[in-house]
Amino acid sequence: MKNKDIYLFNSLTKQKELFKPLRSGKVSMYVCGPTVYDYVHVGNMRPVVVFDTLRRFFEYCGYEVTFVSNYTDVDDRIIEKALATNKSEKEISEYYIDAYDESIKALNAKRPSFAPKATSHIESMIKFIETLIANNAAYAKDGEVFFRVHAVKEYGELSNISQDDLQVGARIEENSKKEHPHDFLLWKKTSDNGIKWPSPWGEGRPGWHTECVVMINDIFDEPLIDIHGGGFDLKFPHHENEIAQAKAFKNTTLANYWLHNGFINLNNQKMSKSLGNFVTANDFIQKYGASALRLLLLSTHYRSPVNLSEDIIMNTQNEIDKLRRTLMAFNRYFAVNPKVSNDTLALSKFEEALSDDLNTPNAISEIYTLVKDANVALRRSQNNEENIAKLYNTLVLMLEVLGLDLGVKELSEEDIKLLKDYENARLNKDFAKSDELRNLLQARGIL
Repeated sequence: MKNKDIYLFNSLTKQKELFKPLRSGKVSMYVCGPTVYDYVHVGNMRPVVVFDTLRRFFEYCGYEVTFVSNYTDVDDRIIEKALATNKSEKEISEYYIDAYDESIKALNAKRPSFAPKATSHIESMIKFIETLIANNAAYAKDGEVFFRVHAVKEYGELSNISQDDLQVGARIEENSKKEHPHDFLLWKKTSDNGIKWPSPWGEGRPGWHTECVVMINDIFDEPLIDIHGGGFDLKFPHHENEIAQAKAFKNTTLANYWLHNGFINLNNQKMSKSLGNFVTANDFIQKYGASALRLLLLSTHYRSPVNLSEDIIMNTQNEIDKLRRTLMAFNRYFAVNPKVSNDTLALSKFEEALSDDLNTPNAISEIYTLVKDANVALRRSQNNEENIAKLYNTLVLMLEVLGLDLGVKELSEEDIKLLKDYENARLNKDFAKSDELRNLLQARGIL
């Protein structure tokens, strides 16, 4: 499918807008990745699933997508853990990067086009900060560099927070070196034993808000991209401060479309490590399955909160089981009947749902409707070969767009032989043989 109008809710303008790429047929997208000092929790997986699905839909619509998601591998928490465990920061960050990558692979998320690490862009960050100082948007004091918030009159336009509303001690770091309490750190002077780099202002490390801006500039080699995404909690101060720096650097908003996914709540309370009420992604996947987690996260619109409960998880697992049973029924059917068509049925409603600000709940409803039709068709399979093939092809395509890999593989030659022998035994009323073969097929998950 090509040339489909896609509408996205832009957090910057506070409205749903028709997506218009900077370059025809191409999408540039950056999504904030994890700070790799610990195992990620389920909430960290929501932007992974949301923006992977958006990427898949763009590609389904014929776009060429450059998708970038970073690792923040320099941070006080990484340094603290390294010092506490007598390991290097790199050892800590690489360990948790590997753990994170295992989780996103289990969720069937496509690998980013680029997955930069902050520590690989330090030189660019120093040059970027020097430019901000030259533009009178930043200032150095006693080995540290701060961004001058008042240099950007639009500051607060993303988060809808005015400078008068800001309070020191809330989400504003207090520092006596600042000209103004709202100014934020671009380069941090360090005296601990943690990792540091030389700079014109002394040894230290970059501020978090600078890292993403510089990695975007380095990788895309442009000061403006199509889409910047992340969790709702990043709107302020992280994304607000990214925009402020981009304004001061090249007078852009860094991205034309800013997208934010909602929180995950546990017992109606936001899941977070600071509150201690979190479930790690790996633990959830091990207990309930990666397919259930991906479907659960897609079953609520990405801008709305998801509330985790045992009932919701169990219902999602049941839906996964139904989908798997239908796919396996197709596999059994095609084991004894040739697939006579590679065409699909019309996906207009499915496409319309995803084109309307990535409305995955409505798209999933279309899958459930098709599954009902498929089960009826499979029960009435005589003289219905072409329709069954189209239903199957359509279901597989829908699941692929949503990134739902249910682990149902095509039957092997041995599986097919067992299935045919089972059907023959039933037809010949050889009950002992059919019972034996049924047990074998059930053990293989085919029946």
